[in-house]
Amino acid sequence: MARYTGASCRLCRREGQKLFLKGERCYSVKCAMEKRSYAPGQHGQGRKKISEYGVQLREKQKAKRFYGLQETQFRNLFDKASKKKGITGENLLVMLETRMDNVVFRLGFASSRKEARQLVMHGHFTVNGKKLDIPSAMLAAGDVVKVKEKSTNSPKFKEIKDMSISVPSWVTVDVEKLEGKVVALPRREDIDTPVAEHLIVELYSK
Repeated sequence: MARYTGASCRLCRREGQKLFLKGERCYSVKCAMEKRSYAPGQHGQGRKKISEYGVQLREKQKAKRFYGLQETQFRNLFDKASKKKGITGENLLVMLETRMDNVVFRLGFASSRKEARQLVMHGHFTVNGKKLDIPSAMLAAGDVVKVKEKSTNSPKFKEIKDMSISVPSWVTVDVEKLEGKVVALPRREDIDTPVAEHLIVELYSK
């Protein structure tokens, strides 16, 4: 499947805010947004009047880039969200949050969603005792995510045991056991991703 391979910092600059795509670097002075907060390209610093469609498009692009999805993946997820009961925009965010790669990130087992996706694809985790290496797999309330026994001795996971991890209310984590659990599906107020989902719904409803 196609995957963006360009500079991650360009995406943050294009959206005009930090998308936290590079983990710890995004919190340091090395972050590109600290030095060049304008859009990339020779016209990046020019003033542009954005249409209503442009505002909606930027919001959709921002959401895609936050969660690391391509257009086809994102649109398919939106279609599924629109068929579920409830508010489509909130359904979409809940589905994005409960993807395997995002849950690994939320549990603190990776410093970014990009790193979480890589760790999942390399087979470092089990869900309910069974190996799961599909980043897009949807988890449900009650699912237990654990680092595989063979992976616990790697430097990456050893350093996690010495860290103090803050997790959202809809998951719990046992750092010593390198194990986390989805205790409930997140509600809209539990999701801190700065996305105006109603604009995405308006865009796809045209």
